[in-house]
Amino acid sequence: MDELLKIATECQVADVKNFTEKIDKLYKILIEYNKNVNLTRITEYNDFLIKHVIDSLVIAKFFPELSTDKLSIADIGCGAGFPSLVLAIAFPNLKINAIDSIAKKTGFVQFAADELDLKNIRVITGRSKEMNFRSEYKFKFDIVTARAVAKADIIYQEAKNFPKKNGRFILYKTPAQLAEDLPAIRKIDRQHNWKTTLIYELPGDCGSRQFLYY
Repeated sequence: MDELLKIATECQVADVKNFTEKIDKLYKILIEYNKNVNLTRITEYNDFLIKHVIDSLVIAKFFPELSTDKLSIADIGCGAGFPSLVLAIAFPNLKINAIDSIAKKTGFVQFAADELDLKNIRVITGRSKEMNFRSEYKFKFDIVTARAVAKADIIYQEAKNFPKKNGRFILYKTPAQLAEDLPAIRKIDRQHNWKTTLIYELPGDCGSRQFLYY
């Protein structure tokens, strides 16, 4: 929990007490739900905090505007709600759109959002490559993100209509993934200047994180 408090402060979470209380509640909800619906193999509390919560939250360390600005976020392949639920809890200023094609996952995210009384999250069951051409989703989002979903070029091709005129992609990656993804995305998208952040080392030797963005 000390590591979570540290990163929450670094990421400018305004109400750290409320954040940690709701994260604890989210853990209990996830573990109970996971007994009947297979959502995650990460069930130990400390692993949950590092591999799900801190890993989701660290985006705001590199992009601090997430903690202050009113932004609409499309989280593609939201899975069990990471980063969607974590960001919605941490930053009430964000409007999170949690998108996944698997109904059992979006069902859990909606259930958890209701249990946690999160008003800033919308859960959508659908495929981004189909939503990409629908008027209600085209050019609607300030930020498009994805964590542990697919290669960057695939995500971009399937959701390139999502961002607003001045919107952008910010994708969760590992350094190893970036070694492949950066050349690939630059090859298919010459319109944008794709960049990477510095490397962030997760606590407890749980891996490295970088972000690929334009």
